[in-house]
Amino acid sequence: MSDHQPITLKEKVRALPDKPGVYLMKDRLGRIIYVGKANSLKKRVSSYFQRGRARTIAQPKIRALIELITDVETIEVKSEPEALLLEGKLIKQWRPRYNTDFTDDKRFLLVRVDLGEELPRFRLTRLRKEDRSRYFGPFAHSGLLRKTLAQMRRQFGILLADATPQQLPDGSWRLYDDVREELYGTDNIVTAETYRPRVEAACAFLEGKSREWLETLRAEMATTAARQEFEKAAELRDVVFALEKTLRKTRHFERTDHTRPEGDAEALAALQAALRLPTPPRTMECFDISHISGTFVVASMVRFADGRPDKDNYRRFQIKSFIGNDDYRAMEEVVGRRYRRLAEEKKPLPDLVVIDGGRGQIGAALKAFVALELEPPPLIGLAKQHETIIFPDERAPLNLPLNHPGLNVLQRLRDEAHRFANTYNADLRSKKIRESVLDDFPGLGPVRRAALLARFADIDRLRAASAEEIAEVEGFGGKLAAELHGFLNPSA
Repeated sequence: MSDHQPITLKEKVRALPDKPGVYLMKDRLGRIIYVGKANSLKKRVSSYFQRGRARTIAQPKIRALIELITDVETIEVKSEPEALLLEGKLIKQWRPRYNTDFTDDKRFLLVRVDLGEELPRFRLTRLRKEDRSRYFGPFAHSGLLRKTLAQMRRQFGILLADATPQQLPDGSWRLYDDVREELYGTDNIVTAETYRPRVEAACAFLEGKSREWLETLRAEMATTAARQEFEKAAELRDVVFALEKTLRKTRHFERTDHTRPEGDAEALAALQAALRLPTPPRTMECFDISHISGTFVVASMVRFADGRPDKDNYRRFQIKSFIGNDDYRAMEEVVGRRYRRLAEEKKPLPDLVVIDGGRGQIGAALKAFVALELEPPPLIGLAKQHETIIFPDERAPLNLPLNHPGLNVLQRLRDEAHRFANTYNADLRSKKIRESVLDDFPGLGPVRRAALLARFADIDRLRAASAEEIAEVEGFGGKLAAELHGFLNPSA
């Protein structure tokens, strides 16, 4: 009999703590098939395995889930609100098959504008496709959305799905019949060229409505979480995720528009004037800190050259100087590491450094330059709440119009830094989750565990290794290697 028998699923469930956290259900191949949150991990997870429960549940989807579960991993957190946030992050990351996938937008309406049409129309849909169309939403209140589109038709003179424009002999178009022409009060006879600015103006209006709706949802989510209405908060969180995804796709389309090269130069010139810079900021670097309640603290730095991402010069940082939750210290550390390196390599500093945050984060960045005895380049902060530009000197904060081309460049830079930091954070967390399976193998201390990961780099490569290859690692004999191989590959 082996001294290292794997812990059974029932034993693992019985040993769970009566604390809040997130649980990940896995099938026999180790794939995550469901992610859930709990105020008590012990009570929630054990409820799945009560005797005969799978036979008494009416919903086939839940019965099928229970029958597939062969393992469960858990992550303890400090509170149920933190569990709510982590659950959403992991659902977005893993996309488990048995989680309701709100990001497909099947429950909510989107507005689709096919820019490939000669006369683009504004249509309602529940399905987003990977095409050249622009999508806005999702919108949970269909009645309000339909009224908004009706208002937009009057205000901008655009076409909705029910319109049947008539092409005239000279190639122009009659958008509506005579009755509607009097109702809407805009030119009814247009060309494709004169109609296109109407579409652009209506899209800008609708995107503003989407962002306004997003802020409302975020505030409502925070309020319901504070009232401990966590199920409602979770539903609102999923709508927020879907709406954020739509807005990111909209920005991606704008970045690929064929008019960008000339627009970039104009935007940089506008930014130079707004910030009173000596030259247009052809090279810009932006820093962002990402963490979940002080854990997995990482930072990103992205670089734009001539208004466009320069991905070869992106950088990712793990925080080394401390453990905990301190954005200011983290910012000071990564800014110092970045520009110490450039100074040592005698490379030029960027034309503009942008910090994702306010005056505190800027102060931390300045401390890094002081410690290096290095003259800082132009430096600003971009505070998210009102897109306020913060200066390190005596200048008052600056709020540019939301359609200002210079501000739009800064927003793209900041959003890219935020995306890059969050991706790195998710990568580290998922690696930690995958490696946590080793905690359940008896007799595997930190030295042997470190030796395994040094040899195989990650849990996926370790799982694919043979028992003989594991036995080559220092501290492992043939018997222990075979037991570990069987533990990681139960189906074999």
